[in-house]
Formats: sequence, C-alpha cells, structure tokens
Amino acid sequence: MGQQSSLGRLPVVAGAALLALATIAGAVGAHALPHDWSAQRAHIYNIAVRYQFFQSLGLLAMGVWLGTRNFETLPSQRRLRLQRCARVSRTLFLGIILFSGSLYGLALHAPRWVGLLTPIGGALMIVAWGVFAVEAWRS
Repeated sequence: MGQQSSLGRLPVVAGAALLALATIAGAVGAHALPHDWSAQRAHIYNIAVRYQFFQSLGLLAMGVWLGTRNFETLPSQRRLRLQRCARVSRTLFLGIILFSGSLYGLALHAPRWVGLLTPIGGALMIVAWGVFAVEAWRS
C-alpha cells in the first residue's frame, strides 16, 4: 500500500502547489501589475498563467491516476511502466517551470535570452505527455 500511494504523491503535491502559484500569478496580473503595460507584455504574462493552470491540472490528474494504481499486485513489467509514468511527472513539472517561468520573466523585463527556455519547457511538456500516454496505455 505504501508504494501505491507514494507514486502519485509528488505529482499531486507539485500540481497543487503550482495551481496555488498560478492563482497568485493571475491575481497579481489582474490587480498589482502596472496598468500601462504593453499589450504584448500582458499577453505573454497571460499565456504563462494559462499554461501553468492547465498543465498543473494535468500534473495533478496524473498524480491522482498514479495514486489509484494497485502497485503491488501488478506484474513487474507493468510496475516498471508505472514507475516511468511517475518519473515523467518530474519532466512535466520541469517543463511547466521552464515554460511559464520564462514567460513570466520576459513579461517582467528579464533579459531576452530567458526566452530560449520557453521552447525547451514546451518540448519537455510535450514529451512528458507523449511518454505518459504511451506508458499509461501499456500499463
């Protein structure tokens, strides 16, 4: 039972924490950021918030799904697939941080090179969802 619940714990906690931070970022964007921001900066910031929300919800769902698997009763091959799904949640977490974090940075006047992290984060999110889909299907 301990292994069953621990597989989903990290993505659930990370997803919930990122959702809380996305809520804060959305509130800051709506109420505390300068109203004289350019439309482009506001748009970039809103994209960061939106992607953080949706991807964090997915991370949370991934953790819930992993937590409902009965790990001990599965054959070893399926256990390995579930462990890969759990590892891929870390890839998704990193992708969210890099993608949304770099967009927040760009909106808040970070150096332009920070924008190089955005496609890396996006690629990590795509890879994570692709690997998760394959491993979840096989498990």
